[in-house]
Amino acid sequence: MVEIKDVTFSYPGEETGRSLHHINFEIRPGECVLLCGKSGCGKTTITKLINGLIPHFNQGNLQGETVVDGMTVADTPMYQLSEKVGSVFQNPKSQFFNIDSDSELAFGLENNGVDPEIIRKSVKKAVTDLHIESLLHRNIFSMSGGEKQSLAFASVYAMNPNIYVLDEPTANLDREAIALLQQQLKQIKQQGKSIIIAEHRLYFLAEILDRAVFIIDGKIVREFSREEFLSLTDEERREMGLRTLYQRNPSYQIKGQGGGELEVRNLAYRDKHHAIFENISFSASAGDIIGILGKNGAGKTTLMRCVAGLLKESSGEIYYHGKPVRGKDRNSICYMIMQDVNHQLFGESVWNECELSTDGTLQDAEIEKSLEEFDLLRFRDKHPMALSGGQKQRLAIVTGIVAGKQVLIFDEPTSGLDYDQMCVVSQTLKKLAEKGHILLVVTHDMEFLELTCKQAIKVGAI
Repeated sequence: MVEIKDVTFSYPGEETGRSLHHINFEIRPGECVLLCGKSGCGKTTITKLINGLIPHFNQGNLQGETVVDGMTVADTPMYQLSEKVGSVFQNPKSQFFNIDSDSELAFGLENNGVDPEIIRKSVKKAVTDLHIESLLHRNIFSMSGGEKQSLAFASVYAMNPNIYVLDEPTANLDREAIALLQQQLKQIKQQGKSIIIAEHRLYFLAEILDRAVFIIDGKIVREFSREEFLSLTDEERREMGLRTLYQRNPSYQIKGQGGGELEVRNLAYRDKHHAIFENISFSASAGDIIGILGKNGAGKTTLMRCVAGLLKESSGEIYYHGKPVRGKDRNSICYMIMQDVNHQLFGESVWNECELSTDGTLQDAEIEKSLEEFDLLRFRDKHPMALSGGQKQRLAIVTGIVAGKQVLIFDEPTSGLDYDQMCVVSQTLKKLAEKGHILLVVTHDMEFLELTCKQAIKVGAI
């Protein structure tokens, strides 16, 4: 079904440090293969070989060949490949072409010239099979990150490809949505579809995967059978830089109101149609790391945007050191690292990005230290948009650190991060807390929550 034959590949300007080195493996019909390894190891690059983005869109020095369903990828037009291969990217917005969900579900079929009646039936089947009725008749820009990810998967499912290529599909999903994706993957596997998935969160794949391909620096180091992979000890797994193989159920204290430098009192936000959240109250003291929990779409990010002064709340008040703080004044004390970091990376280089976040008084040595801690110093002259998804996430976290604000808000800071870097984020947040910062952390990552947060607040019913 899929054959990668002695492929070596490097992106332009990286000829001395190749992205892939002599990759050889095949994926059989109905097989689920996991691509695993640390951020930047080459997982996403391999997915691009299969769906044709390399070499049709991403140019570089390519040797060897990839064959999909008997078609040599380099010699096959993208429209032909798309009939066989469906892709779900780490950032779902990068594959949307419409502003409403119904049109997006139908777009791929329309683009392939499918009969309108078949399109209607295919879309209806996708909605029913995947249980996404709540996503119909929605503006895509009003959706949470997790809802966008579910829509992206459904739009591919409607096209009924034989091969699914998924790149970090759980990065923005809550536990319930991950469980739904797990069922969806089981369903398409039972239909005989092949699944290639590049992932850091692994526990939901325990019942689905057939093989795991472990990659280091663009080289396949080892292939595991399902049984071999799941029998790894925690020590072996950590040494490989991999996330937990089992679902976590961390304990935490629910954070209430009363005392603390930062107080949120009866905060509410409503759009034109309905309330996003209501009557949220909590307090936070210097040194607190507070998890912000809730389902996709519950309003966690909206709440944090209000706290940071990026949105104006409908009602309620926020106090800092006992005094009410208006929205625009909160910008001077709060810094928010967004879920989609592409919205806040503007520099010409990684180094310049850090410089833009400071007030000009931070010493170069301090910037170097932060970049080194997050394994980014070697990319100091690289453009931020040329980084991998996980590397961009780490850069955004570094910009928040060097900005030096008292209240630091992190929206899914471990999205797309491997185990080692998740631990680095956890340790860094703890160090920031020790220095007296207040840290508010929106997360669906229970492994990270267990390591990092002893207190949490819940937004909506979870």
